[in-house]
Amino acid sequence: MIDRAALESIVREAGRMAHAVWPGAGGTVRSWEKEPGSPVCDADLEVDRFLRRELGALLPSAGWLSEETADAPDRLDRGLIWLVDPIDGTRDFLRGRSGWAVSVALISEGRPLIGVLDAPGRGEHWSAVAGQGAWRNGERLKASSRNEFAGARVPADGLAKVDSMLVAVEKPNSIALRVAMVAADEADLVATLRWGYEWDIGAAALIAREAGAATTDAFGQNLAFNKRDPRAFGLLVSSPAIHLAAVEHLAERAQALAAPDGRAG
Repeated sequence: MIDRAALESIVREAGRMAHAVWPGAGGTVRSWEKEPGSPVCDADLEVDRFLRRELGALLPSAGWLSEETADAPDRLDRGLIWLVDPIDGTRDFLRGRSGWAVSVALISEGRPLIGVLDAPGRGEHWSAVAGQGAWRNGERLKASSRNEFAGARVPADGLAKVDSMLVAVEKPNSIALRVAMVAADEADLVATLRWGYEWDIGAAALIAREAGAATTDAFGQNLAFNKRDPRAFGLLVSSPAIHLAAVEHLAERAQALAAPDGRAG
């Protein structure tokens, strides 16, 4: 079995590296756009290189899938892969805001086995092990248990009229931290209606699930990882009692938005 203490130490060190150059702590970084609307910075690449070296040494047999590394198809032949977003929430990172995190998951046969998030700007360190629970800063997490959809807390900058029965709460840029808020009972529902990547959600999805949240794609289907196409349409993480209501509430929009990519239905 993998040395969990060593893994968490590596992720914490990655967090310290990023925090040292984070504008919110007085650091400076060079940034640019990989494509329109998709920022990246020196820290993303430095942390990615560090994690690839250290995690590769920790478990040499595992494959690798990261936002900041060219995809290597041989990962599909591996039973284990590291799934990494070196800085999830780069926009908040660059703006000096605390809503970013280092995200690392170990995927075994398509399912998260271990997930770790380090959010040094917030002083938060999250972890989960499949079948063993989830923790933040050493305290075991218990997810939202809300049983009414109306009034559910959603991390959002604002809510559309169709969602006016919900309640907006603080929204970090990092989707991983938004999902973790459900795990910590600081939100009741997180939903996205767009194509996203496995590395955004691998660690956080396990943390939420192990805390007791329902965790699926936007259509209510189980999430799978280390796929040939490392994308899924949407994410839906919520209190179990409101999950079906959330799927139904989002269904029409999910079908319409997924359809142009040819994957709805």
